Amino acid sequence: MTEQGTSATTANATTDRPVADLGDGLRVASIGLGAMGMSAFYGPTDEAEAIATLRHAVDIGVTFIDTAEAYGPFENEKLIGRALGGRREDIVLATKASAETDDDGTVHGRNGTPEYIRRAADRSLRHLGTDVIDLYYLHRADPEVPIEESVGAMAELVGAGKVRHIGLSEVSAATIRRAHDVHPLAAVQSELSLFSPDLLHNGEKAVMDELGIGLVAFSPLGRGVLTSSVRRLDDLAPDDARRGLPRFQPGAFAANLKLADRVREIAEQRGATEAQVALAWVIAQGAVPIPGTRRRERLDENAAAATLRLTGDDLSRLGSAVPPEDVAGHRDYVDTSAGQDR
Repeated sequence: MTEQGTSATTANATTDRPVADLGDGLRVASIGLGAMGMSAFYGPTDEAEAIATLRHAVDIGVTFIDTAEAYGPFENEKLIGRALGGRREDIVLATKASAETDDDGTVHGRNGTPEYIRRAADRSLRHLGTDVIDLYYLHRADPEVPIEESVGAMAELVGAGKVRHIGLSEVSAATIRRAHDVHPLAAVQSELSLFSPDLLHNGEKAVMDELGIGLVAFSPLGRGVLTSSVRRLDDLAPDDARRGLPRFQPGAFAANLKLADRVREIAEQRGATEAQVALAWVIAQGAVPIPGTRRRERLDENAAAATLRLTGDDLSRLGSAVPPEDVAGHRDYVDTSAGQDR
């Protein structure tokens, strides 16, 4: 990571797309691809289009691919293995150990024990069809297991050559420090968007910058609200998990859509889409966004944000357009339990 924690602006020699430095020597595309929705949570899936989208991503230089054992469970890792197995050297592959999951897909609670982390990593390697994971995250810290024990097991995976770099997801500044003392973290993955800027102000991003740890931003498009694809709740499939989120309840959704319209106005003045401006805002905060999409046309739209540079005036106007206090409803994954993470 650069001194101020901002993304690098050098370009990939093949695709001429910007790349970013995370931590621990890991370099990735400045915009990645979150593959979760290709297999789970967002309604009906289309495997043929998902595979085409994954392959197109590599073709255009969106080579930082993010998945997790929880997505399916396991189905998303298997999909990536089928789609990109022949192009393994062209991608930076990230996956995560999640809540304890049996081989039959039965999900239990969080399990950050060394035994489970080792077992989950071996299973992910099989499902992905690879012998090494580029970036392996602990999806959520287990409040019953000291973070030092969990990270120690991940460090052993690095030593064994099964994992190249490690990271955490959705953890506090204090937990980041404790984990980094055990083994250098390449990245912390957390939610960051115009709708969810919390970590910029609660000390988490500051400690990442201090320690040279990269920030990978999931849900950088507000789970679709900061795009033109979700304009009505009826745009969501009946089984789309977003229907249960606080920000997608009727009153909150209507209020948040008005904020998205303000972003669209600014984007139009820049000759861009609201999604592109929202992603460029995340990049300007020194993060690598991993927007999810299941279609090639959306992927192309998102990828174009890598070269969109926002001015200081743009950033100021966006901050005024989307005051955090005006965002209706809390985000997903709010954890009110005591322990190592929030």
